[in-house]
Amino acid sequence: MDKMILKGLRFYGYHGVFPEENKLGQHFYVDLELKMDLSKAAETDDYEHALDYSKLYTFIENIVEGPPFKLIEALTAHLANQIVEHYTMVDEVTVRLTKPNPPFKVQFDGVTIEMTRKRV
Repeated sequence: MDKMILKGLRFYGYHGVFPEENKLGQHFYVDLELKMDLSKAAETDDYEHALDYSKLYTFIENIVEGPPFKLIEALTAHLANQIVEHYTMVDEVTVRLTKPNPPFKVQFDGVTIEMTRKRV
């Protein structure tokens, strides 16, 4: 199975348990690993057989910058499920969503949730 990997997508969203997070918002980072058959795109060099990652970026942006979730676990699962549902050429997706600045005093690079979903 071939892979397409998108790393370091950055968005500004309003997800979180605390009211301040929903009001002020914060950055969220997304990494995607998409498993699919890319052989036809590679063989033909034809855009029609490829996944348009600029449109995928906008698709993810609309979710992460859209209506808030309380938990990043719920947001991560929603992203993964929506990608598999919407992008039929994707057989499997792994989503890594990082919340780099949780609203409490900690010294770390953030918390990351990773989820994988497969087409059934």
